[in-house]
Amino acid sequence: MNNSEQTYHKVASHEAHKGEFEKCLLLYSGGLDTSIMLKWIQEAYDCDVIALAINLGQRADNLEEISQKALRLGAEESIVYDAREEFAELCAESVKANADYQGGYALGCPLGRVMISKAAVEVAKQYDCEVIAHGCTGKGNDQVRFESYMTTLNPDIKIIAPVREWAMGRDEELEYARKHDIPVEQTKESPYSYDENMWANTGEGGEIENPEEIPPLEKILKWSNTPQKAPETEETVTIGFEEGVPVSLNGDEISLVDIIQSLNELGGKHGVGYFHLIEDRIVGLKVRGIYENPAAHILIQAHKNLEQLVSTREENELKHQMDQKWAYLCYGAKYYEPVMDHIRAYIDDQNEKVTGEVKVRLYKGNCEVVALKSDYSLFDENLATFNKSADFNQNASAGFIELYNLAQKTSYQLTKKSKGDQHGQVVGQEG
Repeated sequence: MNNSEQTYHKVASHEAHKGEFEKCLLLYSGGLDTSIMLKWIQEAYDCDVIALAINLGQRADNLEEISQKALRLGAEESIVYDAREEFAELCAESVKANADYQGGYALGCPLGRVMISKAAVEVAKQYDCEVIAHGCTGKGNDQVRFESYMTTLNPDIKIIAPVREWAMGRDEELEYARKHDIPVEQTKESPYSYDENMWANTGEGGEIENPEEIPPLEKILKWSNTPQKAPETEETVTIGFEEGVPVSLNGDEISLVDIIQSLNELGGKHGVGYFHLIEDRIVGLKVRGIYENPAAHILIQAHKNLEQLVSTREENELKHQMDQKWAYLCYGAKYYEPVMDHIRAYIDDQNEKVTGEVKVRLYKGNCEVVALKSDYSLFDENLATFNKSADFNQNASAGFIELYNLAQKTSYQLTKKSKGDQHGQVVGQEG
């Protein structure tokens, strides 16, 4: 290892030290960092490694092959944990909260870290592992999420983060993998790295990192067509909701996992739901990523419109503020912060009436809510129609306007008079 650039000093009480443990649970994705890490931990810490791969509905990974790869690299055991149904519950929560961080990011990675942390703590207890290792860098958000959540769920757990310790850049990692015959997907010619689950696919690296460069989307996107390559024919889908949770697609009641996976396919085909995002990280850095979350985008747009239909203006205004706070706390590794329980209580309460059907039109990158219905709808055709209606008393409108405008009119006239008097005094003095 090349440690000439810097020496990593452990200062936190939850960081594990060599000689303090014999067995480590590694969060293993089969990618560049964690594959190198599996070999490196055995050498640097002289301990056994148990690899844990978690199924969050990611499409690119063959989890059985990943499990076998871990064993080939020396893992004592290799476990695949199926968390799809549990993770779908977190996705449902994000729909109810209209999840959006800084413009289109449906928080797939932050929610995934909640699920992975929960599963890791459970498996670590089951296999008597006192230490959990993750593959996060010292510049990212995920180190904060993993270590915060794991030590919250089990204050006795210890952590190691080899990428923070070994001071290797991406080129050095690729060279290490080559020397140790570790197969990886990334190359210097294809420098992109991805984090995928059923809710989102995050692309980073290469041209994505520099906001002055135009990312070549045809090389980067994994789930989505660009609008130019999307079909020439639009498609409309009908999504059914019960208390804010998606329960049906085109009239068929299916699991949320199946709804999400179907809409990822459909939305990706039509170029819907990918975003370039300049992102403010927890650690203070400003970075760019490309996020693909077609199902999340479709479901959240549908939910948001249905919620607006069944809620008053004041409810919708406060809900927007609650949603934004939920998103920032979720992004910022505060999922178990007590205030989140209070926010969830409000979100759940308002969503009790978010039941109905929403029709969404997909066409060349556009996702439009075109029709919706609900038994809780606040729309009244007899009141809202522009045609003559006896249900709306137009005779009362003028009196309403006079009182509604009273404060604005009074304030404006007083301000105008005050400015006019001041101007006159100044002119008089000069004269």
